[in-house]
Amino acid sequence: MIAYFSMEIGVDPRVPSYSGGLGMLAGDSVRAAADMGLPFVAVTLLHRAGYFQQRLDDTGWQQESAVAWNPADKLEELPARAVVEICGRPVVLRAWKYEVTGGTHGEEIPVFFLDADLPENTPEDRALTGQLYGGDWSYRLRQEAILGIGGVRMLDALTPYLKLAPVTRYHMNEGHASLLVAEILRRRLVETGRTPGPDVIRADDIEFVRSKCVFTTHTPIPAGHDRFGMDTVREVLGPGTVLERADLFQHEGLYNTTYAALNLSRYVNGVAKTHGEVSRRMFPNYDVDSITNGVHLSTWVSAPMAELLDARVPGWRTDNASLRSVLGIPTRDLRQAHDQAKRALIEFVNAQAGGQTGGQTAAGFSESAFTIGFARRATGYKRPDLLLADPDRLARISRDAGPLQVIYAGKAHPKDHHGKEIIQKILRLIPTLRDHVKLVYLPEYDFDLCKRMVGGVDLWLNTPQPPLEASGTSGMKAAANGVPQLSTLDGWWVEGCVPGVTGWPIGEATLDDDPGRWSRDAESLYTTLEREILPTFYGRAGDAEAWGRVMRSCIAINASFFTTHRMMQQYVVKAYFG
Repeated sequence: MIAYFSMEIGVDPRVPSYSGGLGMLAGDSVRAAADMGLPFVAVTLLHRAGYFQQRLDDTGWQQESAVAWNPADKLEELPARAVVEICGRPVVLRAWKYEVTGGTHGEEIPVFFLDADLPENTPEDRALTGQLYGGDWSYRLRQEAILGIGGVRMLDALTPYLKLAPVTRYHMNEGHASLLVAEILRRRLVETGRTPGPDVIRADDIEFVRSKCVFTTHTPIPAGHDRFGMDTVREVLGPGTVLERADLFQHEGLYNTTYAALNLSRYVNGVAKTHGEVSRRMFPNYDVDSITNGVHLSTWVSAPMAELLDARVPGWRTDNASLRSVLGIPTRDLRQAHDQAKRALIEFVNAQAGGQTGGQTAAGFSESAFTIGFARRATGYKRPDLLLADPDRLARISRDAGPLQVIYAGKAHPKDHHGKEIIQKILRLIPTLRDHVKLVYLPEYDFDLCKRMVGGVDLWLNTPQPPLEASGTSGMKAAANGVPQLSTLDGWWVEGCVPGVTGWPIGEATLDDDPGRWSRDAESLYTTLEREILPTFYGRAGDAEAWGRVMRSCIAINASFFTTHRMMQQYVVKAYFG
């Protein structure tokens, strides 16, 4: 059995224990595993306060509040208990179960949400499964102890109750879960009659742990990997643990979650071919493969497009590769299906934007105008404001090449002051551009809003600063709906971009940091939008079918490949059973 560990897993819009891309990928991975009937369980944390609920005040500044939800409404509480020693105290954990049902024969995969909010625990410990990515570094390490150590122990406790098969592989989806390797190592020492500690670890113990673990890294910059001072480690987990074994768990004198996973995994991968190369540069002494991410197609395709595909490509939901036959569907049928999803999105935008957030007034969006979507975490390296680098030029393009309108969404991390400033900057440009470019920033970007946007916009915009995008999956979701992407060549887009066929590139592919990139990328974005994209969309290049062919290619070429079904098949061959 494969045990998949992730700090966040997006299984359902009504289970808000996820923040964005990592959680959505994890949820799609579990859904694909269920479709494929894999022997699979998933382990995560129950974040009782969710990530946060986003509100934009009258100045355009992001405000955060806790998400109110009751786990019992969607999850089943299980009777098993596990205990983890944290800060010298026993912290008792329970598990809540969510069943993900597959689409082939109705196979079910359990997702276990670990919860410390029990009366046996102190108020401080009960709050450890409260806020996703909240608190200080000590809080983060204690959460990771619950996930990694508590998760392994909980599976042991649940095995007789649920008759689970023995775990043959533990898959760490990012380094947050890497304390599970310490727990497997500790358990190995106990089972062989040794007192756990750094000095009794033998080479065969290391190989035993490695044989059971695989690791996926998602972070392309060293600063993004969790590191903890050893004083914090000793405070939280106690002195003399296996984490004192520096060559296995530490880097530059700190407990480093990524190096722990690298040292004690049989297989390591990045999440796109370019990200694999970036990771090999960061970790030159390690063998890092790559498996490019994907999306769960039947989750993200809009209802009108799914209806068309069901009629014309039966079986596409479980045989994603069969979408290549979309090349035989008339372009008018694809555009009609997309127009239905676009109409629903525009009605939603106009209803939502009427004077309710950030000082915005009624959006007045049009179903006939070219609609750009941008929805990512609001942070500097994703460059949400690149499209607005020259507002006057953007207005001129809309006037001369064809009317355009832009839908923005995305949360800034509560501690990311610059990300909040970017949101505010975008909102302040709304009145400046209003006469030429309709612009709206929708708050509370979540599962449902993502599906509305990727299904209804005409173009998906993605502007990360290379090489800082590990993969990115929102553009894959758009492609599944026949929506092309305009993006810098980073992450998956290096593999998925066929210029003028599946979308368009911004600038050139490079792995090097380049301070002059902003201005060149802005110029490339504007030029491509003005000279290629808008003339194609509005049929002013002398070919009324051109845009429909781009939509068709998005599905046939990219949606048929960038799927979690293909991704999980690669994990099966390379990581799980290979």
